Amino acid sequence: MNEHFISRTAVYLLSIVMIVFGVYHFLQPKMMLIYVPDWVPGGLVWVYFTGAAFILAAVAFLTNKLVKLAGYMLAALLLVFVLTIHLPNYLNAGDVDMQRQAFVNLLKDTAIMAFALFVASNAVHQRINEAEGNMPTGRVVTLPKQEPSASI
Repeated sequence: MNEHFISRTAVYLLSIVMIVFGVYHFLQPKMMLIYVPDWVPGGLVWVYFTGAAFILAAVAFLTNKLVKLAGYMLAALLLVFVLTIHLPNYLNAGDVDMQRQAFVNLLKDTAIMAFALFVASNAVHQRINEAEGNMPTGRVVTLPKQEPSASI
């Protein structure tokens, strides 16, 4: 199988997941509101912002435009979630079931964050494209396979 096909399929799957998460934020905002810490003003605004951010990141990945920016921004958003929502929920859970749920959410967002960082780090940077005379895209590229070098 072509490596490019596999990597693009993985990015498309991530995009679908992010769209579903984003749409859910708009369809069930009150359910998502429980994850916004009480000390953060604006409550519902952050739920809608997060939903929009997830959808915009997915659109960037699907259209292969501004992938680097979208990937790093998505990773930053998820890091904020891990540090301000999931980790405190895990550490302060009242019972074992809540602690398990917080831990699963922590792992899920960490995994998606890692994937977003991987996608962003493999995207062509816009300035590199401009320097080469190409249109700026921030597109994902597949690097050529390197043959292992023989050691002497």
